[in-house]
Amino acid sequence: MIRSVRLSDAEAIAKIYNYYVKETTVTFETEEIDITEMEKRIKKTLEYGYPFIVHEEEGIVTGYAYVRKWRERISYNNTLETSIYVDKDKKTKGTGKKLYNSLIEKCKKSGVHVLIGVLSHTNTASKKLHKNTGFEKTGHFKEAANKFGKFIDVEFWSLILKAAG
Repeated sequence: MIRSVRLSDAEAIAKIYNYYVKETTVTFETEEIDITEMEKRIKKTLEYGYPFIVHEEEGIVTGYAYVRKWRERISYNNTLETSIYVDKDKKTKGTGKKLYNSLIEKCKKSGVHVLIGVLSHTNTASKKLHKNTGFEKTGHFKEAANKFGKFIDVEFWSLILKAAG
């Protein structure tokens, strides 16, 4: 089931996210975050009126997705950056695609014009998800990030939304 996030989800969300922080280049964050920090991030997203959704199975959060400002300048207000994370043990169950499709629909209904995904060049699963949900690769920055002592190329994938009819 996909639903809106609750602050009480912060612990489960932080656990999912911290795996990617510690073990992968899926996120370029390098320090694990605690529940309080995740609560702050959830609150900030909701204060902007942006969607933040979770996928839940049998009462357990198995993934989440949200959007945030792409850039601070007012001219970018209709362009948002997406983030999606799925429990490492649930990645092949279609959870990511369900979450992303739901997030995209919510953004369409709220008048967002462009969604941008920022991906590690080595993240083949995320590239596949973005391609399968209509995004196109629109940028590639060589060695733009550094994690685990290695420089990593960063890709930008974008989706221009059509207003929901």
